[in-house]
Amino acid sequence: MTRPHGYALLSAITTVIVAVSAAIYVGVDAGADAGNGGPGAAALAANGVGPHAAAPASAGVWVGTWGTAPSGTEPGTETSGTAGHTVRNVVHTSVGGTAARITLSNLYGTRPLTVTAATLAVAAADDSAAVLPGSLRRLAFGGRTTAVVPPGEQIVSDAVRLAVPADADVLVSMYTPDSAGPVTVHRHARQTSYDALGEHTADPTGDAYTGRLTSWRHLTGLDVLSDRAEGTVVAFGDSITDGVTATENADRRWPDVLAARLRAADGSGGGGAPRYGVVNAGISGNQVLADGRGRPAENVSGLKRFDRDALSRPNVRAVVIDLGVNDILRNPRLADPDAILDGLRTLVRDAHARGVKAVGTTLLPFRGHRGYTDARERVRREINEAIRSGSVFDEVVDVDRALHDPYDPRRLRSDYDSGDHLHPSDKGYRAMAGLIEWKQLRGTAPAAL
Repeated sequence: MTRPHGYALLSAITTVIVAVSAAIYVGVDAGADAGNGGPGAAALAANGVGPHAAAPASAGVWVGTWGTAPSGTEPGTETSGTAGHTVRNVVHTSVGGTAARITLSNLYGTRPLTVTAATLAVAAADDSAAVLPGSLRRLAFGGRTTAVVPPGEQIVSDAVRLAVPADADVLVSMYTPDSAGPVTVHRHARQTSYDALGEHTADPTGDAYTGRLTSWRHLTGLDVLSDRAEGTVVAFGDSITDGVTATENADRRWPDVLAARLRAADGSGGGGAPRYGVVNAGISGNQVLADGRGRPAENVSGLKRFDRDALSRPNVRAVVIDLGVNDILRNPRLADPDAILDGLRTLVRDAHARGVKAVGTTLLPFRGHRGYTDARERVRREINEAIRSGSVFDEVVDVDRALHDPYDPRRLRSDYDSGDHLHPSDKGYRAMAGLIEWKQLRGTAPAAL
């Protein structure tokens, strides 16, 4: 782990800051912190936003600091679900805020999902189930600590007052006494989360969490109330956006790198950088046009999930769409480039209807991958030519031109290739994120396409 979150500093000053912050907040957040004292002001102070401690809870705007898309069900949970277990999902923030709320999904459950206890806390360290002292908050849903999420639905928690740092791990814990049938998850999280037998939502040490998870269970969103961020940008795509080959527990997917660039630009004076939270709505295997398998279908098409996973995030200002490779690779016949382009244009129209700017990428090459054929390469090139012409998106990020092998444009450059000849390496993801210009993310007026 190399993420510089300042956890050592947080731990060192916790005792003093919590005492001070408790005095500031007395009577404001009483009963919301699960009995651990102050409101996480240590995290606030370490991130240079101490004066915000006295700000009213209504200051700022809601933005997505983290998010994911429900991709399907967890194998082996069809009968018992996670009955009698507490899951502690670990997520990484892009921007900070002074209050927080979560979204829970039961999209693929066959019975109501009952959550009798849920908490939110700042992690004490990277890759840890332990809680930063003073940061634990009990969550409520419509004023109740028990939430029932019907099959196929989702629920948003009430907001809790908490200093949520930018660029930090946050722990979201939930206990489910009964089974909701198959557990709704996002697979390929590239982040270790935790599982415990019994009700341990308020456990500060994390010692009870002996199970390790490679998926995020039920959790699909973490929003913060921020007086610094002005909106949300959503990365919408397939496994390349999902970051399936990125180093685990290191936040090196290209949307993570974009978030880091935005934070760095904000801290250095901006240079025109927008103050956006970043949500990663990539799903491995996703296609523009076709659904995945199952009833209901898992991994539904980009067209069907765009509103839910991208446009419905809080204060969305822009979407970056990197989708279409799977329509080429997974089609048993030769894919129709015009149909794929029509699907992408539909996404753009839907974004414009919500006042959202649509930024699109070209499709990366995949020669050397088991699905490569010369005919499929011709389809990819035809789609990329249309994207470069400006007839599809408001703005174009030409990742193909930047990442392909200069001696063979049909394949990835070797140092940008993860080794499977389809997905980028960490260096490749970093290069992708570095191509996005700030002006491309700003503005909401639809282009005359």
